[in-house]
Amino acid sequence: MSIQHNPVGWFEIPVTDMDRAREFYQHVFEIRLEEMRMGPATMAMFPMFENSIGASGALVQSEGSRPSDGGVLIYFTAPDIDAMLARGEEKGGRILAPRSGIGEHGFIGILLDTEGNRIGLHSRT
Repeated sequence: MSIQHNPVGWFEIPVTDMDRAREFYQHVFEIRLEEMRMGPATMAMFPMFENSIGASGALVQSEGSRPSDGGVLIYFTAPDIDAMLARGEEKGGRILAPRSGIGEHGFIGILLDTEGNRIGLHSRT
């Protein structure tokens, strides 16, 4: 019997300036990221809630991590896309795609973070 689960279990967003990136993400999402060392890498962990939907992850600063605006695009659940896009701009990010409808699946927006990574925002309403 196969176990049914969501395919994403963890994500890592590469950064070059951990302090700048951590401040950016904390401001946009109005959360606190806990910083820690794992071997040679510095990580700032997103909050994780047991028995909740979705995946958690971290910002990662390490020798092998390189930000990119052309790689994987991670979509974060966003209770208010417009407010989150505005907070991103306040902290030096850039709106690549404003809030727009995707039919029955809700709405999305895309933001370029301070490190040069694209991140998506998704809301059902």
